[in-house]
Amino acid sequence: MKAFLPILCLWLTSAFLSATEPTHANVEYARIGDLALRLDLRLPAAARPPIIIYVHGGAWRAGSKSDVPIVKLLDHGFAIASVDYRLSTQATFPAQIHDIKAAIRFLRAKADQWNIDAKRIAIVGSSAGGHLAALTGLSNGHAELEGTVGSHLDQSSQVDAIVSFYGASNLQSILSQSTEFGLSVRVPALKLLLGELPDQAPALAKLASPIAHLDTKDPPLLMIHGDADPQMPLAQSEELHQACKNREIASKLIILPGAKHGGDEFYNHEHLLLVAEFLKQYLSP
Repeated sequence: MKAFLPILCLWLTSAFLSATEPTHANVEYARIGDLALRLDLRLPAAARPPIIIYVHGGAWRAGSKSDVPIVKLLDHGFAIASVDYRLSTQATFPAQIHDIKAAIRFLRAKADQWNIDAKRIAIVGSSAGGHLAALTGLSNGHAELEGTVGSHLDQSSQVDAIVSFYGASNLQSILSQSTEFGLSVRVPALKLLLGELPDQAPALAKLASPIAHLDTKDPPLLMIHGDADPQMPLAQSEELHQACKNREIASKLIILPGAKHGGDEFYNHEHLLLVAEFLKQYLSP
């Protein structure tokens, strides 16, 4: 029995790592001068899986691709590509969107190499990443947001479904909806992202607002938000959900009672199952 325990521990460790560690780590998807933009790709056991592009949060100025709270979606048969993008300390908006769209084009171009399905792509993000995910998915074809980053400009950056965990939707209204604590977080973050505050750059704030890009061709959108969020107003998700309904765009808003800004409750088995069911509905072969 004692001899068996180290083997069991080694097997459990190996199984855990195989489920969480990237299959392909630090893959360069684009280069801007001396800066390499990289992604981590995790592949499930299933062949030719649909792809989730995961965008991390961090107030647009922090965080990294190593933070992937949705990693258990691998168990539902999704490939997950977590991407790094230029933070607002490195470049102002719309650099972040240019980078994420470049990553999508790169994955489409390399789909056969990794046996992933380029015809079934979703984008998921948390907090600032939720904002960027929604903006990426809702702005397909917008020349100013497509950018020219990367070597695969012949590929589409379109996605088939969007999931935003407690993300912003309207930078034109966010400050008026924020609590005093929320303002202490959002004012410096927005100033760093846009170069100035939204009311001082209304055209840029509108360009950076997912709600401003809605049209009838947009992919379905799932939003998950806590009703006790002290940083990102729930009104941001409610506003976007209502705007989608008004335009007959498929949209679902899940409100978690008592939930704040992030935390394990957003990514537990129950809620990731809801995300998986939503994505499977719209990413069917």
